[in-house]
Amino acid sequence: MSEKQVNQIIGKVFNQLADTLISGEYGQKPRVAVTAMGSEHGEQTIFQAAAKAAKGGIDATVIGSKTIEGVTTAFVENEDQAHKKMEELLDKGEIDACVTMHYPFPIGVSTVGRIVTPGKGKEMFIATTTGTSSTDKVEGMVKNAIYGIITAKACGIKNPTVGILNVDGARQTEIALTKLKEQGYDINFAASQRADGGAVMRGNDLLMGSADVMVMDSLTGNLMIKIFSSYTAGGNYESLGYGYGPGIGEGFDKLILIISRASGAPLVEGAMKFAGELVKGNLKAIAKEEFEKAHKANLTEILKGTKLVKKSSEDEVKAPKKEVVTSQISGIEIMDLEDAVKLLWKNNVYAESGMGCTGPIILVNEANTETAIKVLQDNEFIAKEKTCC
Repeated sequence: MSEKQVNQIIGKVFNQLADTLISGEYGQKPRVAVTAMGSEHGEQTIFQAAAKAAKGGIDATVIGSKTIEGVTTAFVENEDQAHKKMEELLDKGEIDACVTMHYPFPIGVSTVGRIVTPGKGKEMFIATTTGTSSTDKVEGMVKNAIYGIITAKACGIKNPTVGILNVDGARQTEIALTKLKEQGYDINFAASQRADGGAVMRGNDLLMGSADVMVMDSLTGNLMIKIFSSYTAGGNYESLGYGYGPGIGEGFDKLILIISRASGAPLVEGAMKFAGELVKGNLKAIAKEEFEKAHKANLTEILKGTKLVKKSSEDEVKAPKKEVVTSQISGIEIMDLEDAVKLLWKNNVYAESGMGCTGPIILVNEANTETAIKVLQDNEFIAKEKTCC
């Protein structure tokens, strides 16, 4: 064997060792493609991002019309061709994942975003940010919680904390998730860092990163991602974080992550590395396992319950004799507030509705607090107390 051949073998071994240190798997890097056409910052921005991702341990492919050192180009002439090429590469197994600016996910699939919170620089998953988990809002948010847990676990967080943003549907989502936990699906509820705590999060908690997974509807999540990724750049250049994330849904077997046309090079690079983590973390296997666990905990039946419209009575309910009401009961969904009051009246408990600093409240006399809470819990207007977090 010649000295040149020996040197080539040594060089190959050192390259493989370097790949091992970067990828964590001998001789293998996550194969991640990104579509370049359609970016508001130009196709070259995507190529630059891919080149940086390649230096960070990604086997990068750009689906576009240009070239750059260190990156493979899959040549196409327009966006339509780019998406066809993306599908082809995924179907043939030539790439493990793809990052793209839009994708028509089916109903039941939505994306879990990932941000860096400005308060403490903590990473947080936003569940979800694009797509539609369900046409029913509460059912969708319950699913979003599971999607967020799947994504966090694939990124190495073994027992992610879960918070629910205080939007319409949050309290009913909390009730459904509490049931799911009680029936065997392990959910590690987060606690708000505000004084009154609880798993329902306030805006402050978004900034502080009080939960690993923050659950909300996808429209709100989309807004959050846009704000967190571009607030330092004036809104037209998304520079921070990892983008809108992977599409998650039961039975969906493609690893496709979403970015925006406004996404800049740092975010695109982050999205490609995010994709690489999900590949190495075996997202598909984790998703299969988590869905199986959730169904064993009666997920289907619990989701059916979220669609039921609770009414205290269709008949006119008269209020009992008026009393001084100083005791506050929180955790009521805004859409259920008046029905909850009428339910208490029907049970001979005088109550009034109000709005506290954390959302809707019911006011009752101090002497009736325990009775009122039990009536509301038994009829699923508020969640049962949890010994967690």
